[in-house]
Amino acid sequence: MLNAELMLELRSVTKTYAQGCHVLLDVNLGVKKGEFIFITGSSGSGKSTLLKLLYGEELPTSGEVIVDDLHISAMRGDRLSLLRRRIGIVFQDYKLIPQRTVMENIIFVLQAQGYTRKEIHRRLEPTLKLVGLLDKADRFPEQLSGGEQQRVSIARAIVGTPPLLLADEPTGNLDPDNSWQVIQILQRLNSFGVTVIVTTHDEQLVRLCHHPVIQVRNGKLYRQESAL
Repeated sequence: MLNAELMLELRSVTKTYAQGCHVLLDVNLGVKKGEFIFITGSSGSGKSTLLKLLYGEELPTSGEVIVDDLHISAMRGDRLSLLRRRIGIVFQDYKLIPQRTVMENIIFVLQAQGYTRKEIHRRLEPTLKLVGLLDKADRFPEQLSGGEQQRVSIARAIVGTPPLLLADEPTGNLDPDNSWQVIQILQRLNSFGVTVIVTTHDEQLVRLCHHPVIQVRNGKLYRQESAL
């Protein structure tokens, strides 16, 4: 039975790689719509694997992955592509197209999703304002700082107004000031109702934010309702 309050759910999920290495072992997780969750854990603990399960990049060895009432672990092809349009994804290494400007990097996503030119124009300026890059719309990635490039990555992920945003170590390459700026943008998105899940190894950042934390340790998930 599906729970209308949940944005995502893992039911008895195990993820096993070669030689029987259990990254996740019979884990259960429920994240409500509108929550902001940090996922922490040591390097190689399975944080990124957990996110990949949520957007279908990886499939569970067993168990069910449900996102926005859809069983993502059973989806393939076009159905999975359509679901991914409802999930914004931010990566540590930005994944920007170097030959395209800030504006073109964002427009590219909307064009791929079939938006009209009018709708693209309507969405572009508010998104650039939200991440503080309206004055750098015509710059190329190499002309931006690391923090600015990450903000472009966020803009690209949210311009289609997805209800779920997954950020995999979004501050991993940034200094403390830029890290905090990125987290503030994510928190603002969350205040608009977007469900936000962030993997991080930055314990100080987690403590500053006081959001619920899920720790990945020895293949299991341990949840605490707020960082101390």
